[in-house]
Amino acid sequence: MKDSNWWVKLFLGPLAFLCVIAFWKPAESSQETVFMAGVTLWVAIWWMTEVVDLAVTSLLPLILLPALGIMDAKTTAIQYNDQVIFLFVGGFIISFAIEKWGVHKRISLKLLSLIGTSPSRILFGVMITTYFISMWMSNTATVLMMLTAVLAINYLIEGEDKSGKESKIPKTLLLGLAYSGSIGGMASLVGTPTNMIFSGFYQSHFSENEVISFSGWMKFGLPVSFILLLFTYFLLKKLYLRKEEKLPFSKEYFNKAYKALGNFTKEEKLVVCVFALTALLWFTRSTIDFGFFTMKGWSTFFKNPGFIQDSTVAVFMAVTLFIIPSGKQNKEALLVWKDVQKLPYNIILLFGSGFALAKGFEMSGLSDWLAGKLVFLKGYSPVYIVLSICIVVCIISEFASNVASIQLVLPILMAMSKSTQIDPLVLMVPATLAASLGFMLPVATAANTIVYGTGKIPVRSMFSAGFWVDLAGIILITLVAMLYFS
Repeated sequence: MKDSNWWVKLFLGPLAFLCVIAFWKPAESSQETVFMAGVTLWVAIWWMTEVVDLAVTSLLPLILLPALGIMDAKTTAIQYNDQVIFLFVGGFIISFAIEKWGVHKRISLKLLSLIGTSPSRILFGVMITTYFISMWMSNTATVLMMLTAVLAINYLIEGEDKSGKESKIPKTLLLGLAYSGSIGGMASLVGTPTNMIFSGFYQSHFSENEVISFSGWMKFGLPVSFILLLFTYFLLKKLYLRKEEKLPFSKEYFNKAYKALGNFTKEEKLVVCVFALTALLWFTRSTIDFGFFTMKGWSTFFKNPGFIQDSTVAVFMAVTLFIIPSGKQNKEALLVWKDVQKLPYNIILLFGSGFALAKGFEMSGLSDWLAGKLVFLKGYSPVYIVLSICIVVCIISEFASNVASIQLVLPILMAMSKSTQIDPLVLMVPATLAASLGFMLPVATAANTIVYGTGKIPVRSMFSAGFWVDLAGIILITLVAMLYFS
């Protein structure tokens, strides 16, 4: 049922779009730049107010970008089939197998028997585990891997809680999962593509300087990310677990429930093997330089290593689940197609709209215009410059991909470092970390999109919590950069 303000919210988006194109006339920008800014505002308003389903809002770029001459329909539609989307699809198919054979219940009961029953302890256990794994694996792959266990914990809590009140724990755990996945990627050089892009750019353009090693990055990235993780944990605890709920079971309940499951079945063992092999292939796909030794990635044995991505692994392992026979009498495979017909296609559309907006930023020149605003900073103190860079990069990353954001600003920062005589690391390292600070919108990062797809998190909750995490990240990165590079 629509609330009394539904019509107001509905027209607020297009009204904001019309106001932008009518009254905003920035210097040195094209008409497409103005149109793109208006489209972004329209989509953002509808996302935040949820006046229509987010999947419906996600279709707007397919209509508006071609109609306004920003991108043709073919280019726009292609963005809805980005390879990262297939990482999401493959990961969810694997999670369906885990759920079908009950592995998720076994994992969650074991995890809870170790962590305890306090909601805050469960939250910290989920966040620190995700954070650590995300330091070495793709943020998206990590969140997909942990999602099944977190959902199982939520199912247990909701299933056993007979109070009738809506628990805040499921929402809190999912936000903690998404945020810690992105924060963990900041800690190491291989944690997220943005860090590796920075490393490659710096080595190619400043070859006379010392190479940023794996350990060298961690001296800066690890303290920033860990402090931000702790801040995020206490923020979520304060926002949603201030009056900590008493769970309707004790730690002994989980131990007994785990033992009641009995021994692993053949199907559980097979699914766990597929799951473990997927994680191993994700982790070892790319070459990792630890500083004191280099671990060669298995993708380098192929003719074109760059052609193989985490999505390739996810889809390949998902396909094997439709081939490996179970131990049942009819020898049916571990998965059949009817098992995956509940794929959240609305979230696939949400993913695609994020990529379409990011491409629209690039094609319209809006990204260049936003990044160009950094030029005015010449002559200001390094603290003010770094703070402004972090703010601009963070804003861009909320709508554009993190990779696109950092690729856009690095050349500008290189020119700025030469003209201002500021060490390029002072500008580039904070900008690289700030590119991982998209916490407010479901489309800001793949991790946000994945947990939003569970249907447990209202956009308003993600926006309000994410704003404070973004703000803390910007301030923290600026302060640590000044201390580290001064």
